[in-house]
Amino acid sequence: MNAVAAVRTVTILGSTGSVGTQTVDLLAAEPGRFRVRALVGGRNAALLAEQARLLGAERAVISDPAQEAALRQALAGTGVEVASGRAAVIEAAGRKVDWTMAAITGAAGLAPTLAAIRGGGAVALANKEALVCAGEVMLRAVRDAGATLLPVDSEHNAIFQSMADGNHGAVEKIVLTASGGPFRTASMEEMAVATPERALRHPTWSMGAKISIDSATMMNKGLELIEAARLFDLDERRIDVLVHPQSVIHGLVYYCDGSVLAQLGSPDMHIPIAHALAWPARMATSSPRLDLARIATLDFAHPDLVRFPALKLARDALRAGGGAPTILSASNEVAVEAFLNRRIGFLDIAGTVARVLDMMGTPPSNSLDEVVALDGAARREAERLVAARAA
Repeated sequence: MNAVAAVRTVTILGSTGSVGTQTVDLLAAEPGRFRVRALVGGRNAALLAEQARLLGAERAVISDPAQEAALRQALAGTGVEVASGRAAVIEAAGRKVDWTMAAITGAAGLAPTLAAIRGGGAVALANKEALVCAGEVMLRAVRDAGATLLPVDSEHNAIFQSMADGNHGAVEKIVLTASGGPFRTASMEEMAVATPERALRHPTWSMGAKISIDSATMMNKGLELIEAARLFDLDERRIDVLVHPQSVIHGLVYYCDGSVLAQLGSPDMHIPIAHALAWPARMATSSPRLDLARIATLDFAHPDLVRFPALKLARDALRAGGGAPTILSASNEVAVEAFLNRRIGFLDIAGTVARVLDMMGTPPSNSLDEVVALDGAARREAERLVAARAA
């Protein structure tokens, strides 16, 4: 194992979520290597306080102001600074640190992620909406601040590792793999009556509710396609998707000499998080080791765009440019939440997104203010459609 030369200062945005809690696991396993400046959580004051005590964090911020009193009480006498609300979240994100985990999901993570980027350190990106909704805004900020983006999604991290030699000009194409989710072999009729409980039952990955539903619709892969185009500066025609139900190969890079490099690993998010956390070194994890002899067979197939239209919607939005990806992501968030609340059916998720895209077109989104305004407009339109269907 390569050692990190000095203690690394760290902030976690979204510490109480799925990626955040796994990041906390890794930090706790090697406390001498990291100093935690700030933890930012959502509404779970008890868990945030537990994490702050475990890691000796300097500051704990909860985004829900109604939970601040509970957080203060839980951290009384510890010396941990406590704050709450959106302004406090952005302030914590903007504090200069060596490494920030950006894992606040959805549009709520845009401003904090941008604040972290402007700090000029390394930003481990688990909030794919940052590059989907505000790609040029984020990338311009990265260039201006001299920051480093480190992809945490397993697929993008796999591509990042497979392009580690920096020979970007020799890349012919990249391939993102998809498990196919819980409905990989389901009929349209089965998906039409699918319950949230069924859709959340992912066959290989353990993830939060929103990402699990996105995986079930394959919108997750569509959002990842847009993110990959921006992370790796590739035309969408050079990005393919393959369904790979074993979730062993996470990404492949095809080179001009005929070589194909791939990153393999167990379906455990600790692995890509650890890669980003220790980069450019490596750190040990307790993740299950890959046993190819036991797995024996690896299967691959092209995605079915009839049963999973969300993937085509995402590719079309990327081609359209402008604010189309922002509209795609925002309307999808509303539709997923509506499905989880049983207001619409599973197939209505992609249907709602398609209708919002058709109605709103491709307005510009050249600044964060424009992105936020467009995001809000798309959410309102999606909610209107949801309400009409649910009535």
